Amino acid sequence: MSLKNLNPRFGILLLFMLAAGIIRVMLGADQSTLQPIAMFTPVGAMALFGGASFSEKWKSYAFPLLTLFLSDLVLMQVFHPEYAQGLLYKGWMANYISFVFIVLVGQLMIRKMSAGRIALASVAAALVHFTVSNFGVWLSGSTDITTGLPYTQDLAGLTKCYILAIPFMQYFLVGTLVYSAIFFGSFALVQRKLHLAR
Repeated sequence: MSLKNLNPRFGILLLFMLAAGIIRVMLGADQSTLQPIAMFTPVGAMALFGGASFSEKWKSYAFPLLTLFLSDLVLMQVFHPEYAQGLLYKGWMANYISFVFIVLVGQLMIRKMSAGRIALASVAAALVHFTVSNFGVWLSGSTDITTGLPYTQDLAGLTKCYILAIPFMQYFLVGTLVYSAIFFGSFALVQRKLHLAR
């Protein structure tokens, strides 16, 4: 079953994007310091779903990135201004680039909806996010949480940045798998009901 041939209801897609943003803010708002559980959000699933569902390419990138931006804005400006660097945070650009790639993963790997494709795309999304976003964390001179100092700008600093990010990546992966099952499963059920109602 091809997602793009289903003529999905625009409202359903926007509802999923809104839910992803709200859940992300709720999980991130209560963290006095950044904890791995804050990565158990639907944003990875949202980007995959956007890539697989929007027939117009610009929408598949614009809506997930807009959701990410608005939830980042609320988190940085309302709940955690101590982490803000201007509107957002250090290394934000690499994080957004990783989501562009995750949308692309959704476009390429979920051309037809199946549990196997969605699971593989979720794993790929977590690996892409881990690799790209943490490179940005290191490159931006963000703080090493074990020393309180910026990561050293050498191979040792980069390696340590990736090692410390593993628990965050695990939560991102589980969140992407769980929310992808919810988003894609709910979408399939709605489409089936709409088809039966015709």
